[in-house]
Amino acid sequence: MKTRSLAGALVGALLLLPLAACGSDSDSGDGSVDQTDGIDVDLADGGPERIVAQTTIAAALTQLGLGDRIVGTFGPLNGPDGGVDSQAQGLDPASVEDVTGAGDYGDIDEEKVAALDPDLIVTSSYIEGDYWYMSKPIHDSLGQQWDIVVANYDGLDLTGQIEEVQELAEELGADLDSDEVAAGQAAFDEASATATALGEQLTAAGKTALAVSGSVDSFYVSNPAVSQDLNYWVETLGLPITIPDNPDAQGYFETLSWEDADKYNADLVLVDDRQGQAGVQALKAQPVFATITAAKNDAYTPWTSVYPPTYQTAADLLTRFTTAAQGLL
Repeated sequence: MKTRSLAGALVGALLLLPLAACGSDSDSGDGSVDQTDGIDVDLADGGPERIVAQTTIAAALTQLGLGDRIVGTFGPLNGPDGGVDSQAQGLDPASVEDVTGAGDYGDIDEEKVAALDPDLIVTSSYIEGDYWYMSKPIHDSLGQQWDIVVANYDGLDLTGQIEEVQELAEELGADLDSDEVAAGQAAFDEASATATALGEQLTAAGKTALAVSGSVDSFYVSNPAVSQDLNYWVETLGLPITIPDNPDAQGYFETLSWEDADKYNADLVLVDDRQGQAGVQALKAQPVFATITAAKNDAYTPWTSVYPPTYQTAADLLTRFTTAAQGLL
């Protein structure tokens, strides 16, 4: 087996989801992926025809024209409120075999994978060496039979990550000159221009937004400084999203008690949508949080912290935010 790590960037706000699975590269086997010289997939026969992939990158590859090659997925597929999970937007759950295992985080049903007879397995990594929804034992076991590509998102900004995924898709046989890919780029450019102008207006008006999530015992304020999408929104587009002043050791968010949930006032709250509407209802049930401006005005909008890395998805999510934020002016 040969495992290739692609340079990319999505440290992301990983609220309430473990990143415990670590793996290592191996050179055994006669795979088609060259880990020593960039992404080098054998396209002699048109590229891998049967791909099993983590749902987020599977959705990205689908948007880039490779949907007919995705035969199986692992990771979130169906959302908490029904429909497709936000991490897998663009996938049709009925068209793929879900090979997610029934065990702990990172488990994959290897018998289901074998039944699909894949040419390639694809996942991603938010911290180099940690595989998204693939534990180390599973990685090592799968790697004895199939080639694995790991898209490593550590180190690049939002657009850098998207472009690395495009590079992978092209190596796998996608046509990046297609009308669909061009439309996604144009939509992102337009959404970015709108956001930049809006950011200036919001800042002048003294309006701020806050990205949050919560559990039974704790309130989490996400840190844009280490969140791939929020960092781009703040640093490149100038959107006024609050940066917490005391992030936890890993930097992803500041953890507060619900008694201190009013530490940061905001005019708009971005709610991590991995909990669905239950996350919003949990916030609304907290009396201290109910005292901030956004809560008083019922100003909530979903925030998809992990999503398919394409320009079209990035444009859609940015537009969702700017549409909600325009209501503050």
